[in-house]
Amino acid sequence: MIGLVAAALGGWLTVRDTSPVGHFTSAQGHDEFFAAYQRAMEDLPEPDATLDVRTDYGVVRMYRFDGAAPEQAPLVFLPGRASASPVLADNLPSLRKIRTVYTVDLLGEPGASIQTRPIRDDEDQARWLHQALSQLPEPRVHLLGLSIGGWTAMNLAIRQPDTLASVTLLDPAMTFADMPWETVARSIPASVPWFPKSWRDGFNSWTAGGAPVEDVPVADMIESGMKNYALELLVPSRFSAEQLRTVGLPVLAIIAGESVMHNSPDAARQAEDTLSRGTVLTYHDASHAINGEYPDEIAADVAAFLSELDEGSAD
Repeated sequence: MIGLVAAALGGWLTVRDTSPVGHFTSAQGHDEFFAAYQRAMEDLPEPDATLDVRTDYGVVRMYRFDGAAPEQAPLVFLPGRASASPVLADNLPSLRKIRTVYTVDLLGEPGASIQTRPIRDDEDQARWLHQALSQLPEPRVHLLGLSIGGWTAMNLAIRQPDTLASVTLLDPAMTFADMPWETVARSIPASVPWFPKSWRDGFNSWTAGGAPVEDVPVADMIESGMKNYALELLVPSRFSAEQLRTVGLPVLAIIAGESVMHNSPDAARQAEDTLSRGTVLTYHDASHAINGEYPDEIAADVAAFLSELDEGSAD
């Protein structure tokens, strides 16, 4: 296994693209991805608005789905690695009963956002998202981040929290615990574009607790992004306990008990020990694909979390 990983990594380093910004590697790959993206978008309701927001790092695509309590701060969803807005399809019906929902295609990831300037560090990651959120009509938002989107949400909460009312994290990667070596090793062959599709499907199924991914529109979109998009982002830095303790915002952390992205008990313990205003829940049977497995439970817990915040502000 070690030899295979070394060979795959060596091959990738030999031919990798040296562009400083994330991009599709070919016109054919671009068209293939967006065909899959559009199929996956068909599982979402028609957006009430499509926004292309200009930042110093590129144009950020957002979709707005109108929901309950339009006078209150909306939810803003950040997806995981190599995914985009369609990954929220299972969650939108229940989340819209709580608030208006925006979805964001992360800058530098496959999706409809277009990166034009290098994102060189964690500060840049916070800066582009802060600039995008600052252009929404609502002065503050509740961030809801899945996987690397959870890391992105917490990174903003640590560095530029001005636009945030709260943060909800769905099995956030590289946030409260390190990624296991097995996950790192398995991800390397899956990230080599000329390897068979079955390798990427196999990795994605493994992260989802063995769930089938063939002929699933959102899974096809993710696989196509892994194959056809060249990421030019540094590996996210794991937050220190000191950084996490600086977050004064209310944080709801929902950890998947069967996640392969971290040691779940360790992640939950770190969240409990460091978040000054944290609520930490573990869904013991959930895989890293927690949002699709428990959409109604997540919505119920988010609704309870926001209701408690509303009651606290009224006091």
